[in-house]
Amino acid sequence: MTFFLQLVVTGFAQGMVYALIAIGFVIILKCSEVFNIAQGHFVLIGGYLGYTFLVPFGLPIWAALGMAIATAIVMGLIIERLILRPLLGEPVLAVIMVTIALATILGGLATLLWGAEYKAYHGLLPTITMKVGEISIPSESLIGLIVSIICVVLLMLLFRYTKIGLAMRATAEDLQVVQSVGIRATTVYAVSWVIACVVGVIGGILLGGVSGANMDLANVGLKAFAVVLLGGVNSIGGAIFAGIILGMLENVAAGYLDPLLPGGGLAQVFPFLVMIIVLIFRPHGLFGLARIERV
Repeated sequence: MTFFLQLVVTGFAQGMVYALIAIGFVIILKCSEVFNIAQGHFVLIGGYLGYTFLVPFGLPIWAALGMAIATAIVMGLIIERLILRPLLGEPVLAVIMVTIALATILGGLATLLWGAEYKAYHGLLPTITMKVGEISIPSESLIGLIVSIICVVLLMLLFRYTKIGLAMRATAEDLQVVQSVGIRATTVYAVSWVIACVVGVIGGILLGGVSGANMDLANVGLKAFAVVLLGGVNSIGGAIFAGIILGMLENVAAGYLDPLLPGGGLAQVFPFLVMIIVLIFRPHGLFGLARIERV
């Protein structure tokens, strides 16, 4: 029982990081009705930025995180202004194809700058120990949990109590009405992409602190995509809940199912199997809105 609870607790911490990354997916989707295929590559860049600022530059963790966030903000503004804004009014498929190209560019940039090599910075993160009975939470997982919760709370407060948050929620509901009352949609889109970059980079740093920075971090975007579909593509709360569920399922599967197979690896597939089963019976996800069209 202790082993199971240990897996659940560490899976919860990992799931919160997945939820944070998935929020970037949801924000872009709600505001522009576009699936951002490059979200996983924001995570990839974040992992390598964490290594760069912590190891070669030797910055303390708070300064490294601040520099990474500043880089993410600049990256988000550049992407929105130079790549996506010229596509306003174009078909959604064209924008999705551009995000695929963007993912390829970011992957190539990571290879160019860091050689696509494995970079570790586990020992440079603060050491925080927490033990409840016989259950102990690893330091990196605990830091990821704390930072993810803080970021999610700040984002929820942003959406609920600020003008730009209200504008983003309104844009997600009806773009034409928003434009008719004088809200600039381009500003909303810019903020949305900045947030998507920031949460992706932070998620990459947290995951890199656990397993190191490598090109496989880009695959986290697929898990975040699964989180979004499971929770409901238009629900931020659903993304948080689904991220926690998939994180725990993945960890439990790694502890119990992987040892049963010679090569292991079932843990990487198990969350997607759960997602498929849920979507078969509830296509709009656990918390998504079912759209009913009458002809």
